[in-house]
Amino acid sequence: MAPSAPKLSAKINDLMESHANQLLNPSPAACAISLDGSTLKSNGHAFLTDVPTNITLTASADKSGAFLGFNAAEPDHRHVSPIGKLKNLRFMSIFRFKVWWTTHWVGSNGRDLEHETQLLLLDTSPTGGPYVLIVPILEGQFRASLQPGQDDDVDVCVESGSTKVKASSFHSVVYVHAGNDPFTLMKEGMGVVRAHLGTFKLLDEKDPPGIVDKFGWCTWDAFYLTVNPQGIWDGVKGLADGGCPPGLVLIDDGWQSISHDEDPVTKEGMNHTVAGEQMPCRLLKFQENYKFRDYASRKAEVTEKGMGAFVRDLKDEFGTVDYVYVWHALCGYWGGIRPNVPGLPESVVVRPKLSPGLEKTMEDLAVDKIVSNGIGLVPPELVDQMYDGIHSHLENAGIDGVKVDVIHLLEMLCENYGGRVDLAKAYFKALTASVNKHFNGNGVIASMEHCNDFMFLGTEAIALGRVGKFSLYTSSTLLVWTSTYAYNSLWMGNFIHPDWDMFQSTHPCAEFHAASRAISGGPIYISDTVGNHNFPLLKRLAMPDGSILRCEYYALPTRDCLFEDPLHDGKTMLKIWNLNKVR
Repeated sequence: MAPSAPKLSAKINDLMESHANQLLNPSPAACAISLDGSTLKSNGHAFLTDVPTNITLTASADKSGAFLGFNAAEPDHRHVSPIGKLKNLRFMSIFRFKVWWTTHWVGSNGRDLEHETQLLLLDTSPTGGPYVLIVPILEGQFRASLQPGQDDDVDVCVESGSTKVKASSFHSVVYVHAGNDPFTLMKEGMGVVRAHLGTFKLLDEKDPPGIVDKFGWCTWDAFYLTVNPQGIWDGVKGLADGGCPPGLVLIDDGWQSISHDEDPVTKEGMNHTVAGEQMPCRLLKFQENYKFRDYASRKAEVTEKGMGAFVRDLKDEFGTVDYVYVWHALCGYWGGIRPNVPGLPESVVVRPKLSPGLEKTMEDLAVDKIVSNGIGLVPPELVDQMYDGIHSHLENAGIDGVKVDVIHLLEMLCENYGGRVDLAKAYFKALTASVNKHFNGNGVIASMEHCNDFMFLGTEAIALGRVGKFSLYTSSTLLVWTSTYAYNSLWMGNFIHPDWDMFQSTHPCAEFHAASRAISGGPIYISDTVGNHNFPLLKRLAMPDGSILRCEYYALPTRDCLFEDPLHDGKTMLKIWNLNKVR
């Protein structure tokens, strides 16, 4: 089981104090990770060879691991440096296959790595050695990832995201940790990184929002952009009448006031009904669009209109609905904030630029649309106005939290804003402050957030996030995403409580989806269309009061699956485990 928050917080404080003392008074004590000539070793067992002479090693404060750095010939905004060769040693990794999403990958040589690798776990146990965790992290204004190099080199790619931010010397862009239990190793290693960076909090230091214990319904697959109050009412009523009332209602994209740049500011561009058509649009006002703004309370004695009236009516009529969340993008909307609109903070349309690593990821409709149309970016010094404007209006309307989507976008917009780390720090600081002010500090579902910038900078308060994406359109992706949920949780579960995303109870693979959600330990919510439900299945997941019976930990792949490839090898069964307390 995960350690309790008070114990872990004390341990983190000890690590941070030890880290500070180490910087002031370096100790010659032996470290579990060593550089012996040109070979990196863990407790005497080699894991990377032919380490270049420009690589430096600094022991962590408690000597349980070490930080790697390097020196380059000239300052630059992007460096790629080999840290050693990986040969004939099994590894598992987490890499970005799209801008927004990561997944699991395995191999045994440096050439098997993928670009934009966020985490690397090596298995030296066949020779009696430990597991070795290699994590690219942040240093100053730079962010690191791993990628394949020449002749089985493991390369570290260090980039600021801005040609104006350059450096040539790095001391701690990669952290290396070793241990005999891969699950304990992951938690201990991230604890050291937490103490070193001081920019985030681990999951064990935070409380996930109350929605993790609720059965929910999300409007996305039911309506897409046509979501409206009457449709939501009918959807909740149908679930309640069928014996599965929701405790959470998530109003997805389609409630905001948006428009194209060429439209008059008086025109709301809500004639878009196909997913993808909305992506060139920008936010026009903090207030909800006319579909929700024109809602009149069902109670004759109430004269209030708008989102607030609707939310209050919904909660009053359906007593199980404890939480209503709504969707918004990190930059306000898919296309950001429309410039020169009264009542909104200043914004500038920035054309996104993909890094060389991102250019090697899979094509994505959202990325294509965003690159083509640009983002109305609110400058970092004003972004607190954007979040406070959105969230204060929602809080006044009775909204309990937000699903913040399209998170990993800032790295493409940061050229003139101090680079990716500085811009992300400003945005996540403002988001955290607003969530603390309006949504109890944890009323957030993070989405499209799969990158180490977010994990290391955006998780001071955020404690729940999607670890994958449900695909409605084909059953062939079932194993893809189930595998992704489980393996991503190895990494992300240290920062955020894993959310296995919505599913549809009438999907061809609904029973498999339901079983995986039941063991996931996260919230369980569906995206059924109105009136189309598999109630016998849902009643095995949801209680009559809108709650769920949830595992107290979060699900992970079993140890014998860690270095295998259930998706592609044709022989490995994916096995997932979780824990409950024995009472």
